[in-house]
Amino acid sequence: MHERNLRAVLKVIPKDCYENPTWKGMLWIARDFVIYAAIVAGLILVDSPWLFLLWILGGLSISGLFILGHDAAHKALFKSQRLNRVMAQLSFLPSLHIHEGWVFGHNRLHHGHTVREQMDFVWHPTSPAQYAELNGFRKLLHRIYWSPVGAGIYYMFDVWWEKMMIFKPPPKQAAAHRIEKAVVLTYLLVFSGALAYGGYFRYGTGLGALWMWTKVFLIPFVIWNYSIGITVYLNHISRDINWWKRSEWNRFGGQMEGTTVIRLPWILNVFYHNIFLHIAHHVDTRIPFYGLPKATAAIGEAYADVVIDKKLSLIDYLKTTRTCKLFDFERGQWLRYGEVPAPVAEAPAAEAPAPAAEAEAPAAEA
Repeated sequence: MHERNLRAVLKVIPKDCYENPTWKGMLWIARDFVIYAAIVAGLILVDSPWLFLLWILGGLSISGLFILGHDAAHKALFKSQRLNRVMAQLSFLPSLHIHEGWVFGHNRLHHGHTVREQMDFVWHPTSPAQYAELNGFRKLLHRIYWSPVGAGIYYMFDVWWEKMMIFKPPPKQAAAHRIEKAVVLTYLLVFSGALAYGGYFRYGTGLGALWMWTKVFLIPFVIWNYSIGITVYLNHISRDINWWKRSEWNRFGGQMEGTTVIRLPWILNVFYHNIFLHIAHHVDTRIPFYGLPKATAAIGEAYADVVIDKKLSLIDYLKTTRTCKLFDFERGQWLRYGEVPAPVAEAPAAEAPAPAAEAEAPAAEA
């Protein structure tokens, strides 16, 4: 039986999982930019039912670049920290993400406090008491967000817009955030302007210019938000995943029990770059995405009783979105709207074990 702390988990990961030669990272980034450019070219040229396929591929290709940028932002894709930063910024442009804002929210808060009450901000559950205090509009919005079709809306407005574009960073990150935000907005204006000009040139009308921008940029961007919103949801929301009260949280529970391993069809993993092998990524963010399969196998063998490992399933997703609406942090249970929490079964005082302090090294990005 292996110890239940992150130091023990780290020891089972093979050392070669961390190897990240520069040529390999650059090859993957070049591959994904070529795919993205080819799909953009197709979207510009095509006006037929094939657009539906190209829109889906467009959203997926943005996802692929974003996940590579996510790896670089974790300083996992290259040994050079400067190269990691530059490639993260570049790969984040199609998804309009600000590198500095992402590092603060994702690396420090989400990874440093995964599934911890009041700390992990992405898909943080609402308690029954908190939900009862919401006004009618906020209750409706919550029901939309936590419905089967709400993930993209949630990510676009609650994560990308509120916690990225209008987010006010701490003073130490403010200058870098401001510069990188200007770069992202410049990219958006130049890309949008070029599409509008090309659309007017091709169709000869203002509506043609708007259509070109909509079909090449807007629709793939919306699909991308659904792609990443569902990805993060599946990685951290499950009937099997417990969210922890702030005072009771520990790193093993957060990183090993607060996420999942989901097996994708290979065709989807062409774009998702092993991001659904999420436990190994949370245990150590320094592992590049192509090292995650081997690390996942090692962790799964050593901690088979802990790891949640399952195939991607639409039925499972629908069951989760039906069941996981609110979370009772006192009882550690998911609830549906209107469901009454089960009473807490209190053990006699003499049998209640004292909480054990878990001495562990801080997470790499915390």
